[in-house]
Amino acid sequence: MNLYEISNLQLAIAFIPAVLALAVFYYWTVGAGNASYAVGRMLLQLLLIGYALTFIFETEHPGVVLAVLTVMLVAAAWISLNSVGEQRTGWLGKAALAIGVVGLAVLALVTQLVVAVDPWYAPQYVIPLAGMIFANTMNAVSLAAERYLSERNDQHDYESARRRAFKAAMIPVVNSLLAVGLVSLPGMMTGQILSGVSPLIAARYQIVVMTMLFGAAGLSTAWFLVMLRPKPAA
Repeated sequence: MNLYEISNLQLAIAFIPAVLALAVFYYWTVGAGNASYAVGRMLLQLLLIGYALTFIFETEHPGVVLAVLTVMLVAAAWISLNSVGEQRTGWLGKAALAIGVVGLAVLALVTQLVVAVDPWYAPQYVIPLAGMIFANTMNAVSLAAERYLSERNDQHDYESARRRAFKAAMIPVVNSLLAVGLVSLPGMMTGQILSGVSPLIAARYQIVVMTMLFGAAGLSTAWFLVMLRPKPAA
């Protein structure tokens, strides 16, 4: 089966469920400003990134790819601390370090030793995989930061707060491992199958992706929480 081009009319039809959901937002929550903004921003961002990736995928220079990865990392670190208020600036460096070092290490492992990308910076492989890793670790670190701050504000000690924060942060990742193939077929696997790739090959790629995301989320979240350990009193 080949993927067919989606016309503007077909794209508009796809928005019908979203518009209905926004209507529910409006009537049940007295306004749909934030949700409407999110949908509009999603549309704009994806259209812009579509044009940008067309250029990036044709590049022959690793500097362009590294610049894109840097922007993705900075954005992921900043967004991950969206819910911690005044702690955001103080924890930003820790979040960037946890997401960046672990994420890039996992990315290098997968692209160089598993997929064997050649050249090493091939953007059609490196950027989508980096996006998966950074987005997943961003969500995990975000949940950990919010839960850790809540636990500490409730006067729980560091060890207890760290344990509960780590467990809460990993719930979505663990649930995705339990559900994949049983409840859902992930986007990457679905896209490969729709493009004609053997389901067995698509499954192998998805296994790589799932282990990549689980490992990156767990390690980056653990390191982030370790860096939040209070300094001993002098």
